[in-house]
Amino acid sequence: MKILLLAATCGCALAQGPAPVPEIGEIMSRVASNQAKSQDQRKEWIYTQKQVLRMVRGNGKVAREERREYAITPKKGHIRKQLVNFEGKYESHGKYTSYDRPGYEYKSVDIDGDIINDISEDLTDDKGSRDGLALDLFPLTGKEQKKYDFKLKGVETYRERPVFRVSFKPKPHPSEGEEGSWKGDALIDAEEYQPVLVTTSLAFNIPMAVKILLGTNIKGLGFSVAYQKFADGVWFPVS
Repeated sequence: MKILLLAATCGCALAQGPAPVPEIGEIMSRVASNQAKSQDQRKEWIYTQKQVLRMVRGNGKVAREERREYAITPKKGHIRKQLVNFEGKYESHGKYTSYDRPGYEYKSVDIDGDIINDISEDLTDDKGSRDGLALDLFPLTGKEQKKYDFKLKGVETYRERPVFRVSFKPKPHPSEGEEGSWKGDALIDAEEYQPVLVTTSLAFNIPMAVKILLGTNIKGLGFSVAYQKFADGVWFPVS
């Protein structure tokens, strides 16, 4: 039985101003603390991770697409990741052909299969991360924050909740081993100090040698991750 208690209220109220906005240093300190707690709490959860990977040509046509589904099981200090479903297709001469395994090559000079598989493993298969996302991709943990400068751009509403919009970029003169790679924005829940949306792009240009090796001009390299609350203090990436 649930009992609902209703408190009587008077018809008057004291006017209150908006709560003061914390300094960016305090915001990021609380975010780092909550990130550590959330990472630890995720070890109690078994979950499914779905990936959609696409390589798109300059004309907008999809050259290769893979859809992967993994079962994620927590282990001591890491996660166990098992591929349970896979669907792939590649384009050749205007037609799409299906394939059923990561790293598939349809001709001897085809490197797309290796590239798209490496992207998946490098970005979403960090064994030391509770959600698989590479820790150096995510600049909001205590360790990664040391590599970046943060700026509070304002307070807004996202999914009917107040959030801080915070921009970040690599420090101009980093210490050895503390170079940041990304720039972008993060929306931070203003009540729970957890990131709800992080969007990044590379903070530097792709080296010409890489463009020549791949035979293309790579554009738009970056990532966007949305987080959602599933339990008290437990947030997971949902897209």
